[in-house]
Amino acid sequence: MSEQTYSIGELAKAFDITPRSIRFYEEQGLVSPERNGQTRIYHKKDRVRLKLILRGKRLGFSLAETKTLFHLYDSHQNSEAQLEKMLQLTEQKRDVLNQQLEDIKMLMAELDDVEARCKEELAELKRG
Repeated sequence: MSEQTYSIGELAKAFDITPRSIRFYEEQGLVSPERNGQTRIYHKKDRVRLKLILRGKRLGFSLAETKTLFHLYDSHQNSEAQLEKMLQLTEQKRDVLNQQLEDIKMLMAELDDVEARCKEELAELKRG
């Protein structure tokens, strides 16, 4: 029984991205389709990697970080190095997000203050 393969169009449709994005990921060495002339033939491994690339993007990982994780996975017999790196990256992302959350909370407090002052001044103007 032969392994399922995918065209670039099928993967683009499945992940709601453009074929150009997939070609870019190929240029970056993140996916490596088989070639039959000019036709790219993607395998399950490419599909899984594409899914992981997109998940990584949603989580804030750079393509370089994702590539590092793929390299660790490809070059180590066990996943200890990959898991340790993933934990390190996760901790860094969490720190960045916590800082952004604190920044947003401060901005929201400032907006609340500005809004309250505007409402007070508007109420005074309406009272005459």
